[in-house]
Amino acid sequence: MKSQKMMIAANDPSLKSWVAYDETSDFPIQNLPFGVGARRGESPRVLSAIGDYGVDLAALCELGLLRVEGLDEGVFSQQKLNAFISAGPAHWSSVRARLSQILNADDSLGARKHKDRFLIPMAELELILPVEIGDYTDFYSSKEHATNVGSMFRDPDNALLPNWKHLPVGYHGRASSIVVSGTPLRRPLGQQKPADAEVPVFGPSKLLDFELEMAFIVGVENELGSRVKVSDAESHIFGLALFNDWSARDIQSWEYVPLGPFLAKNFASTMSPWIVTLEALEPFRVAGPVQDPAPLPYLQTLGSHSFDIDLEAWIETESGVMQRLCASNFKYMYWSMAQQLAHHTVNGCNMKVGDVCASGTISGPTPDSYGSMLEISWRGTKPVSLPDGSTRKFIEDGDSIVLQASAEANGVRIGFGEARGKILPATID
Repeated sequence: MKSQKMMIAANDPSLKSWVAYDETSDFPIQNLPFGVGARRGESPRVLSAIGDYGVDLAALCELGLLRVEGLDEGVFSQQKLNAFISAGPAHWSSVRARLSQILNADDSLGARKHKDRFLIPMAELELILPVEIGDYTDFYSSKEHATNVGSMFRDPDNALLPNWKHLPVGYHGRASSIVVSGTPLRRPLGQQKPADAEVPVFGPSKLLDFELEMAFIVGVENELGSRVKVSDAESHIFGLALFNDWSARDIQSWEYVPLGPFLAKNFASTMSPWIVTLEALEPFRVAGPVQDPAPLPYLQTLGSHSFDIDLEAWIETESGVMQRLCASNFKYMYWSMAQQLAHHTVNGCNMKVGDVCASGTISGPTPDSYGSMLEISWRGTKPVSLPDGSTRKFIEDGDSIVLQASAEANGVRIGFGEARGKILPATID
């Protein structure tokens, strides 16, 4: 009950902070996400964010302002969030509630006079990948996306494979190549088989794509041989981040039979540096799509297990031309995070703190909400026109893809920052 009361207080839309920010900020006092970073040249440590500032949690501890019963303050001096996450949901909530007090407009704790000790302007921060990721799983949980892809490559009248409405389809990806927003990426090399060729060729991918996704970070482990029940699944999730699972469509179409994606996916994925807690997203909870047929009992849920989060993908060319490519929403996901985690562990698979599970491309019902270039350009048949007169079927060298997300209700806007990646030319020896 105490945790629930703290959550309600920290989410109060009437809360104001003594830190100034405008209504368009991703990081109001009702958000307080978690990340890792520091001023350039200094050792990274655990941060939160408010307005245009990072909040140094270790510095708050040194000032005696951030003390939570039973929590080792040393977790905030670590270079990843894993130690703090491992402290468990009660401590996540307590820290967020304490931060809300520290930053509250009434300044009842007297923190404002010490602001130069713990507030760091975002422009001076170097943010790093916030968690040590042991394993990464990518799902395929947007019905609209799966239908579009099935229509292109199989049968428009029978686009979904027989299993799709019965389980959250997923595959294991490569954790080592997940990078933080702002990290440039090299165009991947690989085998491709052009439609007019009898044998495969080798070279840079010509059909490089983005995928508009979100990812949840596992916060509570389950033992090998045990499973996470769908009713308990959300209590095992620390929070959400933006995620771009870059894809080389030409490499993928040649290699994916019979075992699925390999080199087309494992060269890079981009994750935002800030993790927004499920607690902060509670006011934006909504029901997901109606599932028909009803899933098997172990996947059946009660209540609302999705969130109304607006998503956008933008392209920025090397010359600075910028245009929105699509606008989607997390609520379109057919399979919820709770169902994904329950299915992932139903066979006894053990999840670890810091593991990342991505949603798969989140597409909506209309062409302007399609979450990949594959769909937006409809396999290259409908090029996208940019303001400078150039066009794009897929992503070219020098292009940057920028993902953004935010949820708004009752005058409060909770944002995620951005997940940005620029494509560099392939290196061919």
